[in-house]
Amino acid sequence: MNQASRPLHKINVLVTRPEHQCAFLAENIRKMGGNAVIFPVLEITDIKNKKPLLDLIQQLDTFELAIFVSPNAVHKAMPLIRSRYKTPGPLPAHVKIAAVGKSTAHALKEYGVDHVITPTERFDSEALLEQDALLHVSGKRVIIFRGNDGRPLLGETLIKRGALLEYAECYRRSKPDIDPSELISNWSQGKINAVVITSSEGLQNLFDIIGSHGQQLLKITPVFTAHERIASIARKAGLKTVVQTAESGDEGILQEMQEYFCVYNK
Repeated sequence: MNQASRPLHKINVLVTRPEHQCAFLAENIRKMGGNAVIFPVLEITDIKNKKPLLDLIQQLDTFELAIFVSPNAVHKAMPLIRSRYKTPGPLPAHVKIAAVGKSTAHALKEYGVDHVITPTERFDSEALLEQDALLHVSGKRVIIFRGNDGRPLLGETLIKRGALLEYAECYRRSKPDIDPSELISNWSQGKINAVVITSSEGLQNLFDIIGSHGQQLLKITPVFTAHERIASIARKAGLKTVVQTAESGDEGILQEMQEYFCVYNK
């Protein structure tokens, strides 16, 4: 196999996604000759008390707009929704469905939800709020499926626009209890060449987990993200090389890493 087909040859990439969501990135990093170092900095778990969520699902046909903020929200909520609304489709027909990004919309399609309002360029709350269906919500009942203590911008803006809003918490995010000593040791020996960050909460958790020595190593290691907001937070935190992808999602991250390290490997 020639060098052009292995653009990440000898590159060790720290993948910080939750473990159940890192397979695509890890597999493609390996296909490009790199080594994916799996180090989840965000743990996704079920909520302990499902009654409030189930009560809202029972009332879903009284809402006019349902918003899913992440694939996790889809995969945690949709099985419960489908068990409630078995016919004629996976959701009440009159309820419009919106998703923050392409990966969330793709997750909804896995459950038979094909008509999804989603941004076409930027994939964040700001972009979703620019969609027509979210501009005119005065007096409308809106439900947001999300994790605990999610980013408030989406809900707060909809309330200001007059929406009657309910939050449906369907999973919990937490910082894992993980020993970073082996990672820091390898990093100190130059065995971590890039870091993938996919959420601002994940960036903060990584900072907390790796401590002061790890933070100094992170600041001089190229960091790749698909989100402008995360890139901005990373730069403000003192990270020297932050590469924000032109394309969204994991595909964009892989493309940027390939282009970045083509120079490194020459």
